[in-house]
Amino acid sequence: MTADVARRSSIATRETVALVTALGGIYIVSQFLRNSVGVIAPNLAQELDLSAKEVGLLASVFFFSFAAAQIPLGIALDRYGPRLCMLVCAAVAIAGTLMFAFAYSPFWLICARVLMGLGSSCYLMAPLALYAKRYPPDRFATMVGLQMGLGTLGTLLATAPFAFAVAMIGWRTSFIAIAGLVFAAAALVAWVLQDDASDRPDGRETFDASLAGTLAAVKVRSFWSVFALQLASYSSFVVVVGLWGGPYLTHVYGYSLTERGNMLFIAVVAQIIGAFVWGPTDRLFNSYKIPVLTGHLLTAGALGLAAVAGVFPRLLLLLWFIAIGLFPAVVTVLIAHGKSLFPAHLAGRGMTLMNIGTIGGVFVCQTITGFIIDLFPLVNGGYAIDAYRAVFSFQSGFILLACLIYFFSRDPRRNP
Repeated sequence: MTADVARRSSIATRETVALVTALGGIYIVSQFLRNSVGVIAPNLAQELDLSAKEVGLLASVFFFSFAAAQIPLGIALDRYGPRLCMLVCAAVAIAGTLMFAFAYSPFWLICARVLMGLGSSCYLMAPLALYAKRYPPDRFATMVGLQMGLGTLGTLLATAPFAFAVAMIGWRTSFIAIAGLVFAAAALVAWVLQDDASDRPDGRETFDASLAGTLAAVKVRSFWSVFALQLASYSSFVVVVGLWGGPYLTHVYGYSLTERGNMLFIAVVAQIIGAFVWGPTDRLFNSYKIPVLTGHLLTAGALGLAAVAGVFPRLLLLLWFIAIGLFPAVVTVLIAHGKSLFPAHLAGRGMTLMNIGTIGGVFVCQTITGFIIDLFPLVNGGYAIDAYRAVFSFQSGFILLACLIYFFSRDPRRNP
């Protein structure tokens, strides 16, 4: 290798490190915002006298606005490029985070979460679009893995570390600090990511062409079968870890803020491990459907067990939270199944539509479970154990129904 080639390689490596750091950093913050209600839900309910359905709506509207933004986001990425989209979204996220910090009514809290969802909507798709343009195909999977791996740190920060911060400075001051972190991450993106003509397509697709491509994607064979399970898959993890797990630990087991943060932290770590465990299983079985159905049936079984038992001994409780992180991580294989259904020219649109199912399912499940819990009277100021059992029963049944629909999907690994 000549000195000139080595120098160019070194520069390219430094540029990649800077780019991944900037894009991964802002994705960490957006993932934190997504999961930030779970730990503080009991605090919010007590301080602002929120009902269970208000708590459920508060968590879920983030995912509704996030999902609703996906199709217009795809068009904006094509027209204006990832850099501008990410900076505009950062401004929206900062506004939502500050609004949340200063809100004193359910209405303004919900409006703040809507803005957070809109502001966080581009921090996976925009980097992936950028990586696809700037890096060769054989490096794309590595870049995706780095982006998603860094983002998981945001989910981890929303558990025990966030509980510690709330205990030290309160949840309002914590969100003011988070707004500062969003600003810092956006500034890093603005500095590192300069406009590049390669970040945009050569031509701008008309609205009619965009709509035609979207309609073609939803007509692909087995789209709706896989989409149905997307609705139940990620939501099964977030309904527990991102919302009701914290109140469940507080109301049923008497856990403190720090203790419930630690337990949710363990579930997130189990999810990370699960993603690595489940990842290669489609190749191991030469099938998407075998590992996907196995993982989801195990998830339904774990939730069904909690619905029947209601209360676990402490060791079994720990194992249950590990299962709630480990089993739903099979969503990585489900995502790969979804991508495999689409021809190359529809892959981007198809993945965006599947992402709507993934995120939209969280909105549906968190909203419905909030209404379910409100059907039961409070017990000593907390939600009744039967309310949680009903939530676990609902989610388990939803997964089983989705699995039945998914069972009839085409498996491209078995039937190309």
